[in-house]
Amino acid sequence: MSPTKDLVVSAPKKSAVGVPSLLASSPLALDEMGPVRAVKTLRHMNQKDGFDCSSCAWPDPPNRKVAEFCENGAKAVAWEADTLKVPQSFWARHPVSELKTKSEYWLGSQGRLVEPVYKPAGADHYRPISWDNAFGIIGRELSTLESPDQATSYTSGPASNEAAFIYQLFARAFGTNNLPDCSNMCHESTGKAMEESIGVGKAAIHYEDFAKSDLIIIMGQNPGTNHPRMLTALEEAKEAGASIIAINPLPEAGLMKFKNPQRPRGLIGTGTDLADQYLKIRLAGDMALMQALAKRVFEAEDAAPGSVLDHLFLEQHCIGLAEYREHLSTLREADVLAATGLDSAQIDELARRYMDAENVIITWAMGLTQHKKAAPTIQEVMNVLLLRGNIGKPGAGPCPIRGHSNVQGDRTMGIWEKKPEAFMDKLAAEFDFDPPREHGMDSVQSIQGKIKVLLALDGNLVHAVSDTTIAQEAIGLTWLSVQISTKLNRSHAYTGDAALILPTLGRSDIDRQGSGTQFVSVEDTVCAVHAFQGRVEPVSAKMLSEVAIIARMALRVLGKDHPFGWEGFEENYNEKVRVLGGFILAHPPRDGRVFPTPSGKALILLNELEALALPAGRQILQSLRSHDQFNTTASSLNDRYRGVRKGRNVLFVNPADLANLSLPDGSYVDVHSEAGDGVDRVLRSLRIISYPTAEGCTATYFPEANVLVPLAATAEGSNTPISKSLIVRLEPVPAPVFA
Repeated sequence: MSPTKDLVVSAPKKSAVGVPSLLASSPLALDEMGPVRAVKTLRHMNQKDGFDCSSCAWPDPPNRKVAEFCENGAKAVAWEADTLKVPQSFWARHPVSELKTKSEYWLGSQGRLVEPVYKPAGADHYRPISWDNAFGIIGRELSTLESPDQATSYTSGPASNEAAFIYQLFARAFGTNNLPDCSNMCHESTGKAMEESIGVGKAAIHYEDFAKSDLIIIMGQNPGTNHPRMLTALEEAKEAGASIIAINPLPEAGLMKFKNPQRPRGLIGTGTDLADQYLKIRLAGDMALMQALAKRVFEAEDAAPGSVLDHLFLEQHCIGLAEYREHLSTLREADVLAATGLDSAQIDELARRYMDAENVIITWAMGLTQHKKAAPTIQEVMNVLLLRGNIGKPGAGPCPIRGHSNVQGDRTMGIWEKKPEAFMDKLAAEFDFDPPREHGMDSVQSIQGKIKVLLALDGNLVHAVSDTTIAQEAIGLTWLSVQISTKLNRSHAYTGDAALILPTLGRSDIDRQGSGTQFVSVEDTVCAVHAFQGRVEPVSAKMLSEVAIIARMALRVLGKDHPFGWEGFEENYNEKVRVLGGFILAHPPRDGRVFPTPSGKALILLNELEALALPAGRQILQSLRSHDQFNTTASSLNDRYRGVRKGRNVLFVNPADLANLSLPDGSYVDVHSEAGDGVDRVLRSLRIISYPTAEGCTATYFPEANVLVPLAATAEGSNTPISKSLIVRLEPVPAPVFA
């Protein structure tokens, strides 16, 4: 992150979307795709006969609108369907050492990757190479490994179900369960917590449940930037009578007011007020808040026995109630208030709203999952829902919001380094082979210097994972790194000794094979699976689909005599997803209050409250996305809702904290991570922005802040980097001097 001389800071917005979203997305789509291509892509985006947006996993409504996309979706498809191509001359002009100095924004702005390129060992330039030679290099390097476990196969959310399935099958046929994915860095804590609690680690609601809910509690997420189409569902819920509570350290515009651009009052009117109550919670305080809420539920039940708890549900479907009640009896209000930064009256109001509502949805994202106590926090969310039977009925249930379009589908397809034995048994029976049973490495473990060959299906691992310097060094120790990508990113600059970039079709690209136009499928955040086809002509005939790349790679590595018939995977897809609109996967807790846990019941789990200690003069740092950003990809240097333009080197700090630290608004600081391991991790020269965050809490952008996250700083049980609860100190530095 480099200081930007053109940085402009203004007041944060108090509403999301509206006319500015149209003004921001339409010119970008026209500039990058051209008018004909832009209309064709946007018209088919998220439609039943179109293709799925890659920008988030928000589910599609049963009845689609003409424009079933948001501002960020339009930006994502404009970025992907870009007609600009990386020319062959680019590779001779730009050595890898120079690419290291470029920003993520610059790299992504160079256009689509259209031909395979190879950086030989010891060289500083990529050079074009044939597909056949590229697959030959992969086969040669993998064949020289002492063990299959010296290879790792990373996956990111844009991969389709079909690509993910044959990718994991290839890795296991090769002999390893090293199948890290982006979920390791985001919702791994969710999966662990929910599987222990109710037996399924996925959302237990349908899309339609939002409009049937009495109360929706939104925790640790910013829908206005990360999944803007959720705002439409929230508006519909409000119109149906629901209340909304927002719990977040920053007062994000998308939690406050929604100006729906497809309605007159959204364009020229006042829009829809969303949050009926906003709790500006201290970072890592959510576990304490949920325990305090549950204790108030028990106290209300004691005051009016039989009127608050759902006794029938608890008796039939849950275990652990008495132990949980006893456990919370010793919870001290002073500890709760210190951990949350809230006052008792605010928590009392939350409790009243919760107990007055018959049907409650609690929804969350990475604001809950990236803390040391992330899994216990989410188990406390589940406890709160279970106390009043808010699962397995209309308008109620847990709803983790996946940030990547198909990360949930990838897991369903087998992308997991710890896939359960039942899945492995079925895989063995179906393909008549003995897959490896020993658990593999996750994303954090894969950058600890043990890997010799890195295969990456989509994504930007070196910039997405924690401890950036360590990650770069670890990738540099590999013999070969292989990136299957649509556009350039930082992982193409920080490579193995040798490196390959394999250009793939995007979701919007038409994939033609000998049998005709192909389709693939994805699974959204509410377990709906649907197929789609690309709708625009690829910008180059040299690109291959992800399925084709993996199938040909497997054929070359495992040999023509391998019994799986890899050639057929290029064109052989499941008939079930041909149904227009797709189908919804079974979810026993949601569908019938059946809990696939060892006991057959939902578990009310006990967790010890452990507040995050904040030493004097220090801050708790969280990383977050800017508005013009999808994961590690930036479509511009702007963050419209937070009032930042033309730069990313900023630090959002509460004004009272600035006064206590004697730091003027607009001054510059270096941010030092205090992990207690003796390593001085520092993010330099950030401009301070006085911002209404929770006191003691500060924020800056992901992925730049990953340099501050120690590799060993992970959540208990899930090994997810704790990117939302870093203790940091701010050291004043002179303002940068620009030429």
